[in-house]
Amino acid sequence: MIANIVKPGSNTHGVLKYLFGRGTATVHTDQHIVASWDGFVPDPGFEGSPGHRERMNQLVKVLDLRVKQAGDQAPDGHVWHCSLRAAPEDRILTDAEWAQVARRIVHATGIAPTDDPDGCRWIAVRHADDHIHIVATKMRGDLRPPRNWNDYHRAMTELTKIETDLGLHQVNRDRDIWPAAKRPTRAETEKAARNGHSRPVREQLRLTVRTVLSHAHSVEEFLGLLADAGLQVETRTLPSGDLNGYKVALPGDTTDGKPIWYSGTALAADLSLPKIQERLRATEPTVPGQAGRPRPNPWHQATAAIKRIPHYVAQDDPAPASAHLVAFGEILYALPAVAPAHVRVELRKAAFAFEYAVNTRARVDHQHARALRGACKTLGTHPAEDGLIAMLVDAAILTVIAVHRQSALRHHDQQVAAAQQTLLHLQAAYRQAAPAPLARLAERKPPADTARHYAEHLRKAVPAHAEQILDDAAWDALTAALAGAQRKGHDPAALLQQAAGQRPLDDAHSPAQVLTWRIQRLGERQALSPRARAAQARSAVQHPVVPPARAAVAVPTPKASPTQRR
Repeated sequence: MIANIVKPGSNTHGVLKYLFGRGTATVHTDQHIVASWDGFVPDPGFEGSPGHRERMNQLVKVLDLRVKQAGDQAPDGHVWHCSLRAAPEDRILTDAEWAQVARRIVHATGIAPTDDPDGCRWIAVRHADDHIHIVATKMRGDLRPPRNWNDYHRAMTELTKIETDLGLHQVNRDRDIWPAAKRPTRAETEKAARNGHSRPVREQLRLTVRTVLSHAHSVEEFLGLLADAGLQVETRTLPSGDLNGYKVALPGDTTDGKPIWYSGTALAADLSLPKIQERLRATEPTVPGQAGRPRPNPWHQATAAIKRIPHYVAQDDPAPASAHLVAFGEILYALPAVAPAHVRVELRKAAFAFEYAVNTRARVDHQHARALRGACKTLGTHPAEDGLIAMLVDAAILTVIAVHRQSALRHHDQQVAAAQQTLLHLQAAYRQAAPAPLARLAERKPPADTARHYAEHLRKAVPAHAEQILDDAAWDALTAALAGAQRKGHDPAALLQQAAGQRPLDDAHSPAQVLTWRIQRLGERQALSPRARAAQARSAVQHPVVPPARAAVAVPTPKASPTQRR
Protein backbone atom coordinates (compact mmCIF):
# COMPACT_ATOMS: atom_id res chain seq x y z
CA MET A 1 0.00 0.00 0.00
CA ILE A 2 1.31 3.42 -0.97
CA ALA A 3 0.56 6.82 0.58
CA ASN A 4 0.78 10.12 -1.25
CA ILE A 5 0.48 13.33 0.78
CA VAL A 6 0.18 16.38 -1.41
CA LYS A 7 1.25 19.93 -0.67
CA PRO A 8 -1.21 21.59 1.79
CA GLY A 9 -3.87 23.74 0.15
CA SER A 10 -6.34 26.39 1.24
CA ASN A 11 -9.46 25.52 -0.75
CA THR A 12 -11.52 22.87 1.02
CA HIS A 13 -14.36 23.18 -1.47
CA GLY A 14 -11.97 22.72 -4.42
CA VAL A 15 -10.58 19.45 -3.04
CA LEU A 16 -14.04 18.08 -2.30
CA LYS A 17 -15.29 19.12 -5.72
CA TYR A 18 -12.54 16.99 -7.26
CA LEU A 19 -13.27 14.03 -4.98
CA PHE A 20 -16.99 13.97 -5.68
CA GLY A 21 -16.80 15.20 -9.29
CA ARG A 22 -16.75 13.13 -12.46
CA GLY A 23 -12.98 13.54 -12.90
CA THR A 24 -10.92 14.22 -16.01
CA ALA A 25 -8.18 11.60 -16.31
CA THR A 26 -10.52 8.87 -15.07
CA VAL A 27 -14.25 8.64 -14.66
CA HIS A 28 -15.27 8.75 -10.99
CA THR A 29 -18.27 6.59 -10.16
CA ASP A 30 -19.83 5.71 -6.82
CA GLN A 31 -17.39 7.76 -4.76
CA HIS A 32 -18.61 7.85 -1.16
CA ILE A 33 -17.48 8.58 2.39
CA VAL A 34 -16.33 5.48 4.29
CA ALA A 35 -15.20 7.19 7.51
CA SER A 36 -15.05 10.59 9.22
CA TRP A 37 -14.07 12.20 12.50
CA ASP A 38 -17.54 11.68 14.02
CA GLY A 39 -19.30 9.25 11.68
CA PHE A 40 -22.23 11.59 11.05
CA VAL A 41 -21.06 13.91 8.28
CA PRO A 42 -23.30 14.41 5.24
CA ASP A 43 -22.20 12.45 2.16
CA PRO A 44 -22.66 14.68 -0.93
CA GLY A 45 -22.78 11.72 -3.29
CA PHE A 46 -21.55 12.01 -6.85
CA GLU A 47 -21.85 15.26 -8.76
CA GLY A 48 -25.31 15.71 -10.28
CA SER A 49 -27.10 13.48 -7.79
CA PRO A 50 -30.21 14.90 -6.07
CA GLY A 51 -29.26 17.29 -3.26
CA HIS A 52 -25.56 17.08 -4.10
CA ARG A 53 -24.90 20.83 -4.00
CA GLU A 54 -26.66 21.37 -0.66
CA ARG A 55 -24.88 18.48 1.03
CA MET A 56 -21.53 19.58 -0.46
CA ASN A 57 -21.90 23.09 0.98
CA GLN A 58 -22.88 21.61 4.33
CA LEU A 59 -19.83 19.31 4.35
CA VAL A 60 -17.45 22.17 3.49
CA LYS A 61 -18.99 24.25 6.27
CA VAL A 62 -18.55 21.62 9.00
CA LEU A 63 -15.00 20.74 7.87
CA ASP A 64 -13.98 24.41 7.85
CA LEU A 65 -15.71 25.29 11.13
CA ARG A 66 -12.59 25.42 13.31
CA VAL A 67 -10.60 27.16 10.58
CA LYS A 68 -13.23 29.92 10.52
CA GLN A 69 -13.20 30.10 14.32
CA ALA A 70 -9.40 30.49 14.35
CA GLY A 71 -9.60 33.42 11.93
CA ASP A 72 -6.18 34.96 11.33
CA GLN A 73 -4.56 32.27 13.48
CA ALA A 74 -5.42 29.55 10.94
CA PRO A 75 -2.52 28.35 8.78
CA ASP A 76 -2.44 29.36 5.11
CA GLY A 77 -2.32 25.73 3.95
CA HIS A 78 -5.04 24.32 6.16
CA VAL A 79 -6.18 21.45 3.89
CA TRP A 80 -4.36 18.14 4.45
CA HIS A 81 -4.88 15.65 1.60
CA CYS A 82 -3.57 12.09 1.59
CA SER A 83 -4.38 9.30 -0.88
CA LEU A 84 -3.88 5.62 -0.04
CA ARG A 85 -3.68 3.00 -2.78
CA ALA A 86 -3.53 -0.78 -2.43
CA ALA A 87 -1.06 -2.87 -4.43
CA PRO A 88 -2.40 -4.38 -7.69
CA GLU A 89 -2.11 -7.89 -6.26
CA ASP A 90 -4.04 -7.08 -3.07
CA ARG A 91 -7.58 -8.30 -2.51
CA ILE A 92 -10.40 -5.75 -2.65
CA LEU A 93 -10.87 -4.23 0.79
CA THR A 94 -14.32 -3.61 2.20
CA ASP A 95 -15.54 -0.14 3.18
CA ALA A 96 -15.13 -1.12 6.83
CA GLU A 97 -11.50 -2.12 6.24
CA TRP A 98 -10.74 1.11 4.38
CA ALA A 99 -12.36 3.01 7.28
CA GLN A 100 -10.04 1.18 9.70
CA VAL A 101 -7.02 2.07 7.51
CA ALA A 102 -8.06 5.75 7.41
CA ARG A 103 -8.45 5.98 11.20
CA ARG A 104 -5.05 4.41 11.76
CA ILE A 105 -3.41 6.85 9.33
CA VAL A 106 -4.93 10.03 10.82
CA HIS A 107 -3.89 8.72 14.25
CA ALA A 108 -0.33 7.88 13.18
CA THR A 109 0.23 11.19 11.39
CA GLY A 110 -1.06 13.29 14.30
CA ILE A 111 -4.04 14.65 12.36
CA ALA A 112 -6.61 13.06 14.67
CA PRO A 113 -5.10 10.87 17.41
CA THR A 114 -7.44 8.19 18.72
CA ASP A 115 -9.45 9.25 21.81
CA ASP A 116 -8.43 12.89 21.33
CA PRO A 117 -11.69 14.89 21.28
CA ASP A 118 -9.83 17.91 19.89
CA GLY A 119 -8.40 16.10 16.86
CA CYS A 120 -8.78 17.66 13.42
CA ARG A 121 -11.91 17.12 11.40
CA TRP A 122 -11.45 14.71 8.51
CA ILE A 123 -13.24 12.47 6.03
CA ALA A 124 -12.16 9.43 3.97
CA VAL A 125 -13.62 9.11 0.48
CA ARG A 126 -13.45 5.85 -1.46
CA HIS A 127 -12.77 6.60 -5.12
CA ALA A 128 -12.44 3.08 -6.46
CA ASP A 129 -11.87 -0.49 -5.32
CA ASP A 130 -8.15 0.10 -4.78
CA HIS A 131 -7.83 3.55 -3.18
CA ILE A 132 -9.24 6.20 -0.85
CA HIS A 133 -8.58 9.89 -0.21
CA ILE A 134 -8.34 11.41 3.26
CA VAL A 135 -9.05 15.14 3.58
CA ALA A 136 -8.64 17.03 6.86
CA THR A 137 -8.63 20.65 7.95
CA LYS A 138 -5.57 21.40 10.05
CA MET A 139 -7.12 23.09 13.05
CA ARG A 140 -7.81 21.24 16.27
CA GLY A 141 -10.78 21.77 18.58
CA ASP A 142 -8.59 23.80 20.92
CA LEU A 143 -7.82 26.05 17.93
CA ARG A 144 -4.23 24.92 17.69
CA PRO A 145 -2.61 23.34 14.61
CA PRO A 146 -1.94 19.59 14.79
CA ARG A 147 1.51 18.18 15.46
CA ASN A 148 1.78 16.35 12.15
CA TRP A 149 5.45 16.92 11.34
CA ASN A 150 7.12 14.11 9.38
CA ASP A 151 3.65 12.87 8.46
CA TYR A 152 4.74 11.02 5.32
CA HIS A 153 7.24 8.75 7.08
CA ARG A 154 4.84 8.19 9.96
CA ALA A 155 2.14 7.19 7.47
CA MET A 156 4.47 4.77 5.66
CA THR A 157 5.52 3.20 8.97
CA GLU A 158 1.88 2.64 9.89
CA LEU A 159 1.13 1.21 6.44
CA THR A 160 3.76 -1.47 7.04
CA LYS A 161 1.85 -2.54 10.15
CA ILE A 162 -1.48 -2.32 8.31
CA GLU A 163 -0.22 -4.59 5.53
CA THR A 164 0.77 -7.19 8.11
CA ASP A 165 -2.49 -6.95 10.04
CA LEU A 166 -4.69 -7.17 6.93
CA GLY A 167 -2.60 -9.75 5.10
CA LEU A 168 -1.74 -7.42 2.22
CA HIS A 169 1.28 -7.24 -0.07
CA GLN A 170 4.36 -6.13 1.88
CA VAL A 171 5.91 -3.07 0.22
CA ASN A 172 9.64 -2.53 0.72
CA ARG A 173 10.18 0.79 2.44
CA ASP A 174 13.72 2.11 2.79
CA ARG A 175 14.02 5.08 5.13
CA ASP A 176 17.15 6.16 3.29
CA ILE A 177 15.44 6.80 -0.03
CA TRP A 178 15.96 10.23 -1.53
CA PRO A 179 13.59 11.53 -4.17
CA ALA A 180 14.72 11.94 -7.75
CA ALA A 181 16.45 15.22 -8.56
CA LYS A 182 14.37 18.31 -7.81
CA ARG A 183 13.00 20.32 -10.66
CA PRO A 184 14.32 23.90 -10.97
CA THR A 185 12.34 26.61 -9.25
CA ARG A 186 10.50 29.26 -11.21
CA ALA A 187 13.07 31.86 -10.12
CA GLU A 188 15.94 29.68 -11.41
CA THR A 189 14.17 29.13 -14.72
CA GLU A 190 13.43 32.83 -15.20
CA LYS A 191 17.03 33.75 -14.37
CA ALA A 192 18.30 31.29 -16.96
CA ALA A 193 15.99 32.81 -19.58
CA ARG A 194 17.18 36.35 -18.77
CA ASN A 195 20.81 35.31 -19.09
CA GLY A 196 20.26 33.39 -22.32
CA HIS A 197 21.05 29.97 -20.83
CA SER A 198 19.34 26.83 -22.11
CA ARG A 199 18.77 25.57 -18.56
CA PRO A 200 19.16 26.88 -14.99
CA VAL A 201 22.68 27.10 -13.57
CA ARG A 202 22.06 24.40 -10.97
CA GLU A 203 21.00 21.96 -13.70
CA GLN A 204 23.96 22.87 -15.91
CA LEU A 205 26.34 22.27 -13.03
CA ARG A 206 24.71 19.00 -12.04
CA LEU A 207 24.84 17.75 -15.64
CA THR A 208 28.54 18.62 -15.91
CA VAL A 209 29.43 17.10 -12.53
CA ARG A 210 27.63 13.85 -13.33
CA THR A 211 29.24 13.63 -16.77
CA VAL A 212 32.69 14.17 -15.29
CA LEU A 213 32.02 11.64 -12.52
CA SER A 214 31.09 8.98 -15.11
CA HIS A 215 34.63 9.21 -16.54
CA ALA A 216 36.72 9.73 -13.39
CA HIS A 217 38.65 6.94 -11.69
CA SER A 218 39.68 8.90 -8.58
CA VAL A 219 38.70 12.02 -6.65
CA GLU A 220 41.82 13.80 -7.88
CA GLU A 221 40.92 13.02 -11.49
CA PHE A 222 37.31 14.06 -10.81
CA LEU A 223 38.36 17.51 -9.56
CA GLY A 224 40.77 17.95 -12.44
CA LEU A 225 38.14 17.03 -15.02
CA LEU A 226 35.74 19.55 -13.46
CA ALA A 227 38.28 22.29 -14.09
CA ASP A 228 38.94 20.99 -17.60
CA ALA A 229 35.20 21.20 -18.27
CA GLY A 230 35.36 24.95 -17.63
CA LEU A 231 33.92 25.12 -14.11
CA GLN A 232 35.37 27.10 -11.25
CA VAL A 233 36.34 24.66 -8.51
CA GLU A 234 37.27 25.15 -4.89
CA THR A 235 38.03 22.48 -2.32
CA ARG A 236 37.91 22.41 1.46
CA THR A 237 40.51 20.56 3.53
CA LEU A 238 40.78 19.57 7.17
CA PRO A 239 43.72 20.67 9.37
CA SER A 240 45.19 17.23 8.70
CA GLY A 241 45.30 18.07 5.00
CA ASP A 242 42.58 15.56 4.06
CA LEU A 243 40.03 16.67 1.50
CA ASN A 244 36.72 17.52 3.18
CA GLY A 245 34.51 18.92 0.41
CA TYR A 246 34.26 20.77 -2.89
CA LYS A 247 32.14 23.41 -4.55
CA VAL A 248 31.70 24.57 -8.12
CA ALA A 249 30.56 27.71 -9.91
CA LEU A 250 29.64 28.51 -13.48
CA PRO A 251 31.86 31.25 -14.99
CA GLY A 252 29.84 34.42 -15.34
CA ASP A 253 27.24 33.44 -12.74
CA THR A 254 27.93 36.05 -10.09
CA THR A 255 26.34 38.31 -7.52
CA ASP A 256 28.06 41.57 -6.61
CA GLY A 257 30.93 40.42 -8.78
CA LYS A 258 31.51 37.22 -6.77
CA PRO A 259 30.93 33.67 -8.05
CA ILE A 260 27.79 31.88 -6.88
CA TRP A 261 29.09 28.64 -5.45
CA TYR A 262 27.24 25.33 -5.20
CA SER A 263 28.43 22.50 -3.00
CA GLY A 264 28.00 18.95 -4.28
CA THR A 265 25.12 18.40 -1.86
CA ALA A 266 23.38 21.53 -3.19
CA LEU A 267 23.40 19.99 -6.67
CA ALA A 268 22.13 16.55 -5.62
CA ALA A 269 22.17 14.57 -2.40
CA ASP A 270 24.38 11.85 -3.90
CA LEU A 271 26.99 14.31 -5.25
CA SER A 272 28.52 15.14 -1.88
CA LEU A 273 32.22 14.32 -1.60
CA PRO A 274 31.71 11.30 0.71
CA LYS A 275 29.12 9.81 -1.66
CA ILE A 276 31.42 10.35 -4.64
CA GLN A 277 34.31 8.72 -2.78
CA GLU A 278 32.12 5.70 -1.96
CA ARG A 279 31.10 5.37 -5.59
CA LEU A 280 34.64 5.62 -6.95
CA ARG A 281 35.90 3.03 -4.49
CA ALA A 282 33.24 0.60 -5.70
CA THR A 283 34.53 0.34 -9.26
CA GLU A 284 35.74 -3.00 -10.55
CA PRO A 285 39.26 -2.54 -11.96
CA THR A 286 39.83 -3.07 -15.66
CA VAL A 287 40.53 -6.71 -16.49
CA PRO A 288 43.79 -6.94 -18.45
CA GLY A 289 43.99 -9.15 -21.51
CA GLN A 290 45.46 -12.56 -20.83
CA ALA A 291 48.28 -14.04 -22.85
CA GLY A 292 46.97 -14.94 -26.28
CA ARG A 293 43.53 -13.44 -25.55
CA PRO A 294 42.38 -9.86 -26.15
CA ARG A 295 41.12 -7.61 -23.39
CA PRO A 296 37.34 -8.01 -22.84
CA ASN A 297 35.26 -5.56 -24.87
CA PRO A 298 33.86 -3.02 -22.34
CA TRP A 299 30.84 -2.37 -24.58
CA HIS A 300 29.90 -6.03 -24.40
CA GLN A 301 30.54 -6.07 -20.64
CA ALA A 302 28.38 -2.98 -20.08
CA THR A 303 25.60 -4.33 -22.31
CA ALA A 304 25.55 -7.67 -20.49
CA ALA A 305 25.33 -5.89 -17.12
CA ILE A 306 22.56 -3.56 -18.32
CA LYS A 307 20.52 -6.55 -19.55
CA ARG A 308 20.39 -7.84 -15.97
CA ILE A 309 19.00 -4.61 -14.49
CA PRO A 310 15.29 -5.32 -15.28
CA HIS A 311 15.64 -8.50 -13.23
CA TYR A 312 16.93 -6.51 -10.23
CA VAL A 313 14.23 -3.86 -10.64
CA ALA A 314 11.50 -6.51 -10.47
CA GLN A 315 12.86 -8.07 -7.27
CA ASP A 316 11.79 -7.26 -3.70
CA ASP A 317 15.35 -6.43 -2.59
CA PRO A 318 15.92 -2.74 -3.46
CA ALA A 319 19.68 -2.70 -2.78
CA PRO A 320 20.95 -4.29 -6.04
CA ALA A 321 18.39 -2.39 -8.10
CA SER A 322 19.37 0.95 -6.59
CA ALA A 323 23.08 0.34 -7.11
CA HIS A 324 22.61 -0.74 -10.71
CA LEU A 325 20.29 2.16 -11.55
CA VAL A 326 22.83 4.64 -10.20
CA ALA A 327 25.54 3.00 -12.32
CA PHE A 328 23.16 2.89 -15.29
CA GLY A 329 22.70 6.65 -14.93
CA GLU A 330 26.48 7.02 -15.09
CA ILE A 331 26.54 5.00 -18.31
CA LEU A 332 23.97 7.35 -19.85
CA TYR A 333 26.05 10.38 -18.87
CA ALA A 334 29.23 8.75 -20.22
CA LEU A 335 27.81 7.77 -23.62
CA PRO A 336 27.64 11.20 -25.35
CA ALA A 337 31.37 11.77 -24.88
CA VAL A 338 32.33 8.48 -26.57
CA ALA A 339 29.48 8.03 -29.08
CA PRO A 340 29.51 9.14 -32.73
CA ALA A 341 28.47 12.75 -33.22
CA HIS A 342 25.13 12.01 -34.89
CA VAL A 343 23.66 10.30 -31.79
CA ARG A 344 25.10 12.52 -29.06
CA VAL A 345 22.22 14.98 -28.79
CA GLU A 346 19.58 12.32 -28.10
CA LEU A 347 21.87 10.43 -25.73
CA ARG A 348 22.56 13.61 -23.77
CA LYS A 349 18.83 14.33 -23.53
CA ALA A 350 18.19 10.76 -22.37
CA ALA A 351 20.77 11.05 -19.59
CA PHE A 352 19.30 14.31 -18.39
CA ALA A 353 15.72 12.97 -18.44
CA PHE A 354 16.71 9.84 -16.51
CA GLU A 355 17.93 12.11 -13.72
CA TYR A 356 14.26 12.59 -12.78
CA ALA A 357 13.11 9.04 -13.47
CA VAL A 358 14.53 7.17 -10.47
CA ASN A 359 15.07 7.44 -6.75
CA THR A 360 18.62 7.27 -5.46
CA ARG A 361 19.29 5.97 -1.97
CA ALA A 362 21.30 7.73 0.68
CA ARG A 363 23.10 4.49 1.48
CA VAL A 364 23.45 2.77 -1.85
CA ASP A 365 25.69 -0.26 -1.64
CA HIS A 366 27.61 0.44 -4.83
CA GLN A 367 29.44 -2.89 -4.52
CA HIS A 368 26.42 -4.49 -6.19
CA ALA A 369 27.27 -2.71 -9.45
CA ARG A 370 31.08 -2.87 -9.49
CA ALA A 371 31.22 -4.63 -12.86
CA LEU A 372 28.85 -2.19 -14.58
CA ARG A 373 30.69 0.83 -13.22
CA GLY A 374 34.06 -0.66 -14.18
CA ALA A 375 32.84 -1.19 -17.75
CA CYS A 376 31.53 2.38 -17.82
CA LYS A 377 34.96 3.78 -16.97
CA THR A 378 36.61 1.93 -19.87
CA LEU A 379 34.12 2.52 -22.70
CA GLY A 380 36.47 5.10 -24.20
CA THR A 381 39.25 2.53 -24.59
CA HIS A 382 37.41 0.78 -27.41
CA PRO A 383 36.16 2.45 -30.63
CA ALA A 384 32.46 3.29 -30.36
CA GLU A 385 31.10 1.80 -33.55
CA ASP A 386 27.45 2.29 -34.47
CA GLY A 387 26.79 -1.39 -33.88
CA LEU A 388 28.14 -1.25 -30.33
CA ILE A 389 26.13 1.90 -29.59
CA ALA A 390 22.95 0.32 -30.97
CA MET A 391 23.55 -2.88 -29.01
CA LEU A 392 23.99 -1.01 -25.71
CA VAL A 393 21.11 1.41 -26.33
CA ASP A 394 18.86 -1.54 -27.19
CA ALA A 395 19.56 -2.99 -23.74
CA ALA A 396 19.12 0.44 -22.14
CA ILE A 397 15.66 0.80 -23.68
CA LEU A 398 14.47 -2.41 -22.01
CA THR A 399 15.90 -1.21 -18.69
CA VAL A 400 14.04 2.10 -18.90
CA ILE A 401 10.82 0.24 -19.75
CA ALA A 402 11.30 -1.79 -16.55
CA VAL A 403 11.81 1.42 -14.56
CA HIS A 404 8.72 2.93 -16.19
CA ARG A 405 6.68 -0.14 -15.26
CA GLN A 406 7.75 -0.12 -11.61
CA SER A 407 7.08 3.62 -11.27
CA ALA A 408 3.63 3.12 -12.78
CA LEU A 409 2.88 0.34 -10.30
CA ARG A 410 3.78 2.71 -7.46
CA HIS A 411 1.81 5.58 -9.06
CA HIS A 412 4.88 7.85 -9.13
CA ASP A 413 3.49 9.99 -11.91
CA GLN A 414 6.41 12.41 -12.27
CA GLN A 415 8.91 9.56 -12.50
CA VAL A 416 6.69 7.78 -15.01
CA ALA A 417 6.74 10.90 -17.18
CA ALA A 418 10.53 11.23 -16.84
CA ALA A 419 11.05 7.57 -17.74
CA GLN A 420 8.84 8.05 -20.79
CA GLN A 421 10.95 11.03 -21.90
CA THR A 422 14.12 8.98 -21.40
CA LEU A 423 12.58 6.21 -23.48
CA LEU A 424 11.70 8.58 -26.33
CA HIS A 425 15.26 9.92 -26.53
CA LEU A 426 16.83 6.46 -26.35
CA GLN A 427 14.53 5.20 -29.09
CA ALA A 428 15.51 8.17 -31.23
CA ALA A 429 19.21 7.47 -30.60
CA TYR A 430 18.66 3.82 -31.50
CA ARG A 431 16.98 4.73 -34.79
CA GLN A 432 19.99 6.89 -35.61
CA ALA A 433 22.59 4.28 -34.67
CA ALA A 434 21.08 0.95 -35.77
CA PRO A 435 20.31 1.12 -39.53
CA ALA A 436 23.90 1.28 -40.80
CA PRO A 437 25.32 -1.70 -38.84
CA LEU A 438 22.19 -3.75 -39.52
CA ALA A 439 22.52 -3.04 -43.24
CA ARG A 440 26.20 -4.04 -43.20
CA LEU A 441 25.31 -7.28 -41.44
CA ALA A 442 22.49 -8.05 -43.88
CA GLU A 443 24.95 -7.79 -46.78
CA ARG A 444 26.75 -10.82 -45.31
CA LYS A 445 23.64 -12.98 -44.99
CA PRO A 446 24.26 -16.72 -45.53
CA PRO A 447 22.80 -18.84 -48.35
CA ALA A 448 19.08 -19.58 -48.34
CA ASP A 449 19.58 -23.22 -47.22
CA THR A 450 21.53 -22.06 -44.16
CA ALA A 451 18.92 -19.44 -43.38
CA ARG A 452 16.20 -22.12 -43.47
CA HIS A 453 18.11 -24.17 -40.90
CA TYR A 454 18.36 -21.09 -38.70
CA ALA A 455 14.61 -20.56 -39.09
CA GLU A 456 13.99 -24.08 -37.74
CA HIS A 457 16.20 -23.35 -34.72
CA LEU A 458 14.37 -20.04 -34.24
CA ARG A 459 10.93 -21.68 -34.14
CA LYS A 460 12.11 -23.97 -31.37
CA ALA A 461 13.83 -21.20 -29.39
CA VAL A 462 11.12 -18.51 -29.58
CA PRO A 463 7.93 -20.04 -30.92
CA ALA A 464 5.79 -17.08 -29.81
CA HIS A 465 7.84 -14.59 -31.84
CA ALA A 466 9.24 -16.73 -34.64
CA GLU A 467 6.89 -15.68 -37.44
CA GLN A 468 7.21 -12.01 -36.52
CA ILE A 469 11.00 -12.32 -36.63
CA LEU A 470 10.99 -14.17 -39.96
CA ASP A 471 8.88 -11.39 -41.50
CA ASP A 472 11.11 -8.66 -40.07
CA ALA A 473 13.52 -6.81 -42.34
CA ALA A 474 16.22 -7.52 -39.74
CA TRP A 475 15.99 -11.29 -40.28
CA ASP A 476 18.86 -11.14 -42.80
CA ALA A 477 21.03 -9.36 -40.24
CA LEU A 478 20.16 -11.97 -37.61
CA THR A 479 21.13 -14.83 -39.95
CA ALA A 480 24.42 -13.08 -40.69
CA ALA A 481 25.11 -12.76 -36.96
CA LEU A 482 24.34 -16.47 -36.48
CA ALA A 483 26.60 -17.40 -39.38
CA GLY A 484 29.42 -15.31 -37.97
CA ALA A 485 29.05 -16.96 -34.56
CA GLN A 486 28.97 -20.40 -36.17
CA ARG A 487 32.26 -19.71 -37.96
CA LYS A 488 33.78 -19.02 -34.54
CA GLY A 489 32.72 -22.44 -33.31
CA HIS A 490 29.33 -21.69 -31.72
CA ASP A 491 26.26 -23.88 -32.13
CA PRO A 492 23.54 -21.68 -33.70
CA ALA A 493 20.68 -23.58 -32.04
CA ALA A 494 22.25 -23.36 -28.58
CA LEU A 495 23.13 -19.71 -29.13
CA LEU A 496 19.53 -18.86 -30.08
CA GLN A 497 18.25 -20.67 -27.01
CA GLN A 498 20.69 -18.75 -24.82
CA ALA A 499 19.86 -15.38 -26.40
CA ALA A 500 16.10 -15.97 -26.17
CA GLY A 501 16.36 -17.01 -22.53
CA GLN A 502 18.15 -13.89 -21.32
CA ARG A 503 15.05 -11.67 -21.08
CA PRO A 504 11.51 -11.86 -22.52
CA LEU A 505 11.10 -10.23 -25.93
CA ASP A 506 7.60 -8.92 -25.28
CA ASP A 507 8.77 -5.34 -24.69
CA ALA A 508 10.83 -5.14 -27.88
CA HIS A 509 9.53 -3.35 -30.98
CA SER A 510 11.70 -5.64 -33.10
CA PRO A 511 12.59 -9.00 -31.50
CA ALA A 512 14.72 -9.72 -34.59
CA GLN A 513 16.98 -6.77 -33.87
CA VAL A 514 17.16 -7.58 -30.16
CA LEU A 515 18.27 -11.12 -30.94
CA THR A 516 20.78 -9.83 -33.49
CA TRP A 517 22.58 -7.75 -30.88
CA ARG A 518 22.45 -10.57 -28.33
CA ILE A 519 23.86 -13.08 -30.83
CA GLN A 520 26.62 -10.68 -31.82
CA ARG A 521 27.63 -10.16 -28.20
CA LEU A 522 27.42 -13.84 -27.27
CA GLY A 523 29.25 -14.80 -30.45
CA GLU A 524 32.31 -12.82 -29.33
CA ARG A 525 32.78 -15.18 -26.40
CA GLN A 526 34.99 -18.21 -26.70
CA ALA A 527 32.96 -21.15 -28.02
CA LEU A 528 32.30 -24.01 -25.59
CA SER A 529 33.88 -27.38 -26.18
CA PRO A 530 31.55 -30.30 -26.98
CA ARG A 531 31.99 -31.61 -23.42
CA ALA A 532 31.10 -28.23 -21.92
CA ARG A 533 28.03 -28.00 -24.18
CA ALA A 534 26.82 -31.38 -22.97
CA ALA A 535 27.28 -30.36 -19.35
CA GLN A 536 25.42 -27.12 -19.98
CA ALA A 537 22.55 -29.01 -21.62
CA ARG A 538 22.28 -31.39 -18.64
CA SER A 539 22.22 -28.42 -16.25
CA ALA A 540 19.48 -26.71 -18.24
CA VAL A 541 17.31 -29.84 -18.02
CA GLN A 542 17.90 -30.29 -14.29
CA HIS A 543 17.61 -26.59 -13.39
CA PRO A 544 15.42 -24.83 -15.95
CA VAL A 545 15.43 -21.05 -15.84
CA VAL A 546 11.99 -19.63 -15.14
CA PRO A 547 11.64 -16.08 -16.49
CA PRO A 548 10.48 -13.53 -13.89
CA ALA A 549 6.81 -12.68 -13.78
CA ARG A 550 5.94 -9.53 -15.66
CA ALA A 551 3.59 -6.92 -14.32
CA ALA A 552 0.63 -6.22 -16.53
CA VAL A 553 1.23 -2.52 -16.92
CA ALA A 554 1.14 -1.02 -20.38
CA VAL A 555 4.11 1.15 -21.31
CA PRO A 556 3.12 3.93 -23.68
CA THR A 557 5.46 4.25 -26.63
CA PRO A 558 5.21 6.54 -29.61
CA LYS A 559 3.71 5.26 -32.80
CA ALA A 560 6.29 4.62 -35.48
CA SER A 561 6.26 3.43 -39.03
CA PRO A 562 7.58 -0.08 -39.72
CA THR A 563 10.83 1.37 -41.03
CA GLN A 564 11.37 3.30 -37.81
CA ARG A 565 10.68 0.47 -35.39
CA ARG A 566 13.41 -1.59 -33.83
